[in-house]
Amino acid sequence: MSESTSQREQQVKAKPLPRHVGIIMDGNGRWAEAKGWPRLEGHREGSKSVKEITRCARRIGIQALTLYAFSAQNWTRPPTEVAGLMELLREYLIKERAEILDNGIRLNAVGELARLPSQVRDPLEELRAVSAKNTQMVLTLALSYGGREELVHAARKLAMKVEAGQLKASEIGEQQLAAELWTADLPAVDLVIRTSGEHRISNFLLWQSAYSEFVFADALFPDFRSSQLLDCLEAYQRRERRFGQVGPAVRAP
Repeated sequence: MSESTSQREQQVKAKPLPRHVGIIMDGNGRWAEAKGWPRLEGHREGSKSVKEITRCARRIGIQALTLYAFSAQNWTRPPTEVAGLMELLREYLIKERAEILDNGIRLNAVGELARLPSQVRDPLEELRAVSAKNTQMVLTLALSYGGREELVHAARKLAMKVEAGQLKASEIGEQQLAAELWTADLPAVDLVIRTSGEHRISNFLLWQSAYSEFVFADALFPDFRSSQLLDCLEAYQRRERRFGQVGPAVRAP
């Protein structure tokens, strides 16, 4: 890490930080195609970005970082690409295990995890279990994840409680629905970042991002490193957040 990056991190750290940052990691395939390489090479390079921005987020004190690693819709991609992505996920979980544990990071995962192949699901669940008591930062991987799918899952859980007589339909409110989400133990998302210049949220944390700030970065994800993350955090820190209220900036309740 260069001295200038270290100084920037300290400057960002000295100002109010988002508690929870979500990143839509977009552009891996296009990055590789622009170089005439197989798309999987873009995902491989993107894994280096994951490592660097996770380290940076932890150093400056971000409480929770959620990475959109594989969407529910990504299963429709060519089987060879899906298989390659699953192998990269497996490699990441194995190679980063020691660093995650040594740095007090709790690994979390959200999505339809049962759909993951066992070679990914087994190391994922093992690392989730062994890191469960870590408190320095929560790193959540959104895997086989979709915001609509999450809301359907939560609605079904509430319906089952109503059918079982555990809950009245009239008692269902925001708190009851939020408690059934896969992210129930995480704070609301303060900042959503999307890379690659695209301006859409692609079914990511639909409920949780109701009052999020959004920053759309032009960099393709393999080029999105600490410097670009700091750019996004600085943009967030220049904004005034009202949460539907009138008056000076306020923090989330």
